[in-house]
Amino acid sequence: MEDKIKKFLINNIVPIFMIIIILLSIPVSGLSLNYIIQEIILRLSRNLFLVLSLLIPIIAGMGLNFGIVLGAMAGQIALIFITDWQVVGLQGLLLGMILSLPLGAFMGYIGGVVLNRAKGKEMITSMILGFFINGVYQLVVLYGMGKLIPITDTSILLSRGYGVRNAIDLKNIRRALDDAVVLKLGDYSIPVLTIIAVVLFCMFIVWFRKTKLGQDMRAIGQDIEVSRAAGINADKTRIIAIVISTILAAIGQIIFLQNIGTMNTYNSHEQIGMFSIAALLIGGATVSKATIPNALSGVILFHAMFILAPRAGKELIGSAQIGEYFRVFISYGIIALVLIMHQWRRDKEKASQRKKALENQSRQGEGN
Repeated sequence: MEDKIKKFLINNIVPIFMIIIILLSIPVSGLSLNYIIQEIILRLSRNLFLVLSLLIPIIAGMGLNFGIVLGAMAGQIALIFITDWQVVGLQGLLLGMILSLPLGAFMGYIGGVVLNRAKGKEMITSMILGFFINGVYQLVVLYGMGKLIPITDTSILLSRGYGVRNAIDLKNIRRALDDAVVLKLGDYSIPVLTIIAVVLFCMFIVWFRKTKLGQDMRAIGQDIEVSRAAGINADKTRIIAIVISTILAAIGQIIFLQNIGTMNTYNSHEQIGMFSIAALLIGGATVSKATIPNALSGVILFHAMFILAPRAGKELIGSAQIGEYFRVFISYGIIALVLIMHQWRRDKEKASQRKKALENQSRQGEGN
């Protein structure tokens, strides 16, 4: 019984720690429960799609895909075009998603090819790749658009006549998905179409895991050499996993930005990888295993902290900025903690396997 409790605590130390912090912060913040619940509903619909886009590479054994920022950049390029073309409402949103598909697939293919060259180091490689492609993205948007790539709407260009402004008002598609169908339940407003999109995505993941491609990814995630011996094209399958993740991240970023209503052209995509991964890990996921409930609970816990931390910091110390610092500290600290625990578990498993091998050898020696 004690071993089970100990194992449960070790496996769920991160969500337990977050629940304790949130419960302590609620009375300190002074925020009403209705306000907190409404904010969580809003943030859940805004962020969950992005977090779910991380699951498929984990199935394929590629760890946490920091490269979803490539998909976010593809989504933002699509939004620049639909803003320039003045396509409004749900039509503009849908067109943006369609435009992001080939861009996201292309960037995902680049990411998949690079990560196949860095097996076992996918997470750090995807992070560095994100920094590199960010440089290319900024070069294209800052110098190419309006000069090499035609942009007719001068209001989104810099005064020199080329290069996109730092901030773009997405008034044409602001909350186009969220406000299309709104369900009122008492004091709460629920964005129905956004929730439906997330539910359909969850159903896709459940279905995808049962397909041959999904089973191949699971086999590769468990043992890449055995899967190769079974005739699975591991490299191709891993590229497909990253392409799917990147495309979904592009759609997720569009859903995120239509909710915000403003796009920071050069910065909106930079933190989504870190914050999405932190949310997933806070929900109890690991580098090698993540589920839809992990994503759901992680977004709730992570964004409950986002809501409470600044207000709690202001009430306790008189500065909301303290809460912001704490929030960032938790985000990076959780990722570091989970990576350390993952390596600790792997070392422990290897030590256990070596011990069993030695015991088997000694038994065979005694038998002879």
